[in-house]
Amino acid sequence: MDLVFFVTLSLVVLTPVTSRTSGLSSTSGLRSVKKVQLRGFAWRDCGGPEAPAVLRTLTVAPDPICIPGALQASASGATALELEAPLAVNVTLEKEVAGFWVRVPCVEEVGSCHYDDLCDLLTQLVPPGQDCPEPLHTYGLPCHCPFKAGSYSLPLSDFSLPVMDLPSWLTNGAYRVHAVLGGRDQDRELGCLQLSLSLHSQ
Repeated sequence: MDLVFFVTLSLVVLTPVTSRTSGLSSTSGLRSVKKVQLRGFAWRDCGGPEAPAVLRTLTVAPDPICIPGALQASASGATALELEAPLAVNVTLEKEVAGFWVRVPCVEEVGSCHYDDLCDLLTQLVPPGQDCPEPLHTYGLPCHCPFKAGSYSLPLSDFSLPVMDLPSWLTNGAYRVHAVLGGRDQDRELGCLQLSLSLHSQ
């Protein structure tokens, strides 16, 4: 999947867990955790041969990833065409239960959700005129639509992961995420990304 899509997908998927749900009380779906560990992180570009957006490389360290804590990541990717609004994203989140993968429903915009327009979500997260968050800003990587055709690269960069509250249903266990990016032509897949990891919280 396109590097830019991976970065922005991370913003869209993770931000509802922190910022978007920050106004909810603990009794309305959030639970406080002192520490979260993400173990065995793996990824795969699942786009078809005609998909214009591709993630070529992605490295994430350490393993396990500790939240709160420090993270190092690098990535590279490309898109063969300009990605413009609307960019729909279908996210399927599954949890392993007794050896079977069970689909997690969409709750408070987290889980197996459909996002009508990634571009609109990005505008909400990073208002126009505001600099893109680091390290995107340092390396000249965009965080708003449209994303021009071309190659993108994020050198090895340091991230600080803050304390976060988790949805009450996001319990310990193995998870996998399947995300598909589509454009105006809903029948055309622009890119696809699969992630897998296990979550352990205290």
